[in-house]
Amino acid sequence: MTNQPFFARDRDAYIPTDAARGPWDPNSLHGRVIIGLLAFAIEQRHGADDFVPARLTVDMFRLPNLAPIEVTTRLVRDGLRIKVVEADFLSGGVSMARASCQLLRKTENPQGRVWSPPNWAVPAPAEIPAPIDPRLGMNGKWTTRAITGAMGTVGPRRLWMSEVRDLVEGAPLTPFVRVAVAADFASPFANAGDQGLGYINSDVTLYLHRLPAKEWIGFEVVNHHATDGIAIGECLLYDQRGAIGTSTVAALAQRKPMAQPPPP
Repeated sequence: MTNQPFFARDRDAYIPTDAARGPWDPNSLHGRVIIGLLAFAIEQRHGADDFVPARLTVDMFRLPNLAPIEVTTRLVRDGLRIKVVEADFLSGGVSMARASCQLLRKTENPQGRVWSPPNWAVPAPAEIPAPIDPRLGMNGKWTTRAITGAMGTVGPRRLWMSEVRDLVEGAPLTPFVRVAVAADFASPFANAGDQGLGYINSDVTLYLHRLPAKEWIGFEVVNHHATDGIAIGECLLYDQRGAIGTSTVAALAQRKPMAQPPPP
């Protein structure tokens, strides 16, 4: 990709670029790049072609600034069928987020049929006109093709999303990193309402039964509930072949709501 990546590299450190800035504080990182970098390090150090990263959970408990980042990983279980990896996201030497990833070895499905929800029937990204509003995708953090609904509306929401820049300089996006970077979008997509986005997510859990085949990731909001300022949101995830998994978030009511969230 020709756009500036989210991180440059300096030996073992990852240096945030301007593209990595988040919407809540211009001097802090966007949640999507935190999740993506943890996934990147886990896959680089512990991934294998015959394993699928079936579950990635990221807890985000501090808001990192633009200081250099270090990611440490620990292999908790290295079994024949199951691997478990933990990772720590350090900004300025302080832990700001952590991840747990479960990788499962590929095999054959058991015999017999099991019910699954029907695949969504939506236009392909190439069949949907590209947006012309320069604010879309937070001014170039991603690109989208709207299918149903939009931020600020109440009702069903569906869209296609594609990345427009690499996560780490010199490292083309892999399918796992691509969907991990995108997964954080489940929070604003599921939790924004007609008064803007009033929730900031504290975690993301990404479940995958397979990796995306191409660059477009489909999001379909299937859940939002909130009580006492604590919300959960969930999106089904797709590629152009069909369903690939889910992204689920927990979120807190923000003291200073984003009254007019950038359009997706």
